[in-house]
Amino acid sequence: MNTISKIITWKRNILASMAVLLVLIVLSFYGVYTNKFYFLKPDNYIFPILSMVHFLYLYVVWFKISEEELPDPKMRNIEYVLYAIMIVYVFKIYDSMTVLNSITEYGEHVIPATFKPVATVTLVLYSILPILTIYTFWLRKRYVGIYNFENYNDNLNIWQ
Repeated sequence: MNTISKIITWKRNILASMAVLLVLIVLSFYGVYTNKFYFLKPDNYIFPILSMVHFLYLYVVWFKISEEELPDPKMRNIEYVLYAIMIVYVFKIYDSMTVLNSITEYGEHVIPATFKPVATVTLVLYSILPILTIYTFWLRKRYVGIYNFENYNDNLNIWQ
């Protein structure tokens, strides 16, 4: 893991996570079967709303690492919510694989030429997102510290 952390620094990881999230937010509104964007479907807003928690966590990790602060209960709670959101990410990987494999079912229908490239990019990005997220958890543990709040007040030095 130390070799990986030299190549993919914490800043690169956070920026890559943000880029992947932004592209996936745009792709969540895109219909691969019709080659159109659908902004009026409520289902398309689930991922962007959940990704707001991910953006918040990335901001908190960036702030804590750059300011060399200790972890706090709010950060821990955001991370725990992100653990639950990881289940949604795994479901989106499954959903993307199902869509990509459905090309054989709809072979006799007119499918846009962009179907396979866009569905493949979506699957790859959804597969990269949990890896980047788990790596962010590891970076948080390495640079910010573990969640140990039993002696939290003893470790605070308000005069620094």
